[in-house]
Amino acid sequence: MIDVIIAGGGPTGLMLACELRLHDVRVVVLERLAEPTEQSRGQGLHARSVEVMDQRGLLDRFLAVSEKFQVGGFFGGIVKPWPERLDTAHPYGVATPQPVTEKLLNERALELGTEIRRGREVVGLSQDGDGVTVELADGTRLRSRYLVGCDGGRSVVRKRLGVGFPGEPSTVETLLGEMEVTEDPETIAAVVEEVRKTQLRFGLAPSGDEGLYRVVVPAEGVAEDRTAEPALDEFKQRLRAFAGTDFGVHSPRWLSRFGDATRQAEHYRVGRVLLAGDAAHTHPPTGGQGLNLGVQDAFNLGWKLAAAVDGWAPEGLLDSYHTERHPVGARVLDNTRAQITLLGSEPGPTALRELFSKLMDFEEVNRYVTGLITAVDVRYDFGEGHELLGGRMRDVGLKRGGRLYELTHGGRGLLLDQTGRLSVEGWADRVDHVVDVSGELDAPAVLLRPDGHVAWVGEEQGDLLDHLPRWFGAAVN
Repeated sequence: MIDVIIAGGGPTGLMLACELRLHDVRVVVLERLAEPTEQSRGQGLHARSVEVMDQRGLLDRFLAVSEKFQVGGFFGGIVKPWPERLDTAHPYGVATPQPVTEKLLNERALELGTEIRRGREVVGLSQDGDGVTVELADGTRLRSRYLVGCDGGRSVVRKRLGVGFPGEPSTVETLLGEMEVTEDPETIAAVVEEVRKTQLRFGLAPSGDEGLYRVVVPAEGVAEDRTAEPALDEFKQRLRAFAGTDFGVHSPRWLSRFGDATRQAEHYRVGRVLLAGDAAHTHPPTGGQGLNLGVQDAFNLGWKLAAAVDGWAPEGLLDSYHTERHPVGARVLDNTRAQITLLGSEPGPTALRELFSKLMDFEEVNRYVTGLITAVDVRYDFGEGHELLGGRMRDVGLKRGGRLYELTHGGRGLLLDQTGRLSVEGWADRVDHVVDVSGELDAPAVLLRPDGHVAWVGEEQGDLLDHLPRWFGAAVN
């Protein structure tokens, strides 16, 4: 029996596979597409995803093929300078097209021993107390202990599971694609600048190869068949409607459409089947949060699911995936709703955008909005306690050399002990104990979960022993 089947080989599914393989879980990824997609809806990693990659030793791979960027606010078409004092040692994003992100995560998943099967489409499932039976389009049936649907907004796993997906349907639609142009770059830049004074859902920008542009333009309406690929003529017509020219677009690499539908799964877990990424939540791409949200779902789920497979997960640990991530997803849905309103070209949204832009000139507001978009301010509810409790721990320097995140590449728990008096005896197979000092940490000791969130702060051994079982199960004698 396979330990975990992951339906979907995009960034969410591949990140989850990497996390599970760190714990020797047998993983099979089933991807519907026979070859990797060239479509690049996600354009990069925000600061929290940068931290995630650094926590697992993958950041250098991204930086080798990506440019850093610093955009504060980045909300509803409003761009501000990067705020001061944002709580991260990685105050930047990386501009990495989605196909490149998938390539890097695919390479890492294979290095760790993941089995990836392409051209395999999941069409059905059933589950019992021992596992899940997965049915493929070719009639094959596979058996696993758990199944995770990372198969996108039209998730077959979610539909076959019967999980509700409430929300709002699309009211506006945007065309997106990559194609070549014949117009000269200076003219394109000038026209785009003029059009964007009134229409923020419009843009042409160089993308990769010389002469290749990423084109974004509002559609005329919402297509009846949202799965149908738009035609190049539709792009030309809409470009002329807004810019008076189609810029000589031709030879498209890929064409797609997206709407402003906003929906969220009612449950992220039903028995032995779980949902992550777009299968659990869909929203407009405004703010570039979708890919990041999915990767962070996987980062939260991976170690918990591995604990369930390995048999040491304490009661409620796997359910905490829904408890923690559903509110985070709901918050992203809400902020994208607000951003779509700000992007409107009518007098009301225009006035609101001008007001919001002035508010974001205040450093505190800019820092709040940037924290919202980048997810560095996500804090889970672990109860009352120290101000660090529930938040993710920023990367800090250590007195003996090196940095905190260098100690987290294995995906285990970590006790950073500045007192030298504590012990994780009984949990050493799940928690690393590091005695060191950091001038950036104002706490005697912190217990980090494998996802880097602070599970305990203190200095008393007895108090630590009360908290270790909550996240890491029973002690092993």
